[in-house]
Amino acid sequence: MQIRSASVEDVEAITGIYNDAVENSTAIWNETVVDVANRRAWLADRTGAGYPVLVAVDGDDVLGYATFGDWRPFDGYRHTVEHSVYVRTDTHGKGLGRALMTELIEHARRLGKHVMVAGVDATNVASIRMHEKLGFEQVGHLPQVGAKFGRWLDLVFLQLVLDDRSAPR
Repeated sequence: MQIRSASVEDVEAITGIYNDAVENSTAIWNETVVDVANRRAWLADRTGAGYPVLVAVDGDDVLGYATFGDWRPFDGYRHTVEHSVYVRTDTHGKGLGRALMTELIEHARRLGKHVMVAGVDATNVASIRMHEKLGFEQVGHLPQVGAKFGRWLDLVFLQLVLDDRSAPR
């Protein structure tokens, strides 16, 4: 397995992973699948903003992807990013999410980010544990702020402080 920057050739596989999460999980709180054009525009927007989109690949086979972007659209939050990481269902539990996250965290540090935030469905214990093993701490639990599959969803926020700066630069 190799982790590298995503290219337009990866967009079809990324779309499939995304849509599978939409249709079959609470990893994404969207209920509408997207097409390849949507993900192509998403990739262009994300990389155009200077943010990474990474893929885990086995040869030409995309196994998962990860990215981060602005946490909130206000200047005061410019040192904080929120990430997403998704792996194909048939590769769950094989360390791909952790490998992608490790690389993503290093990208955030190189960009001078101070905090990385994760928003995780409270029932996704595996994701919460993975984040904790990477040094993330739970900092919030918001009951019933989402809905999918006919039920309320709780959101857990976790964060990782990426550096030891005492003040922003």
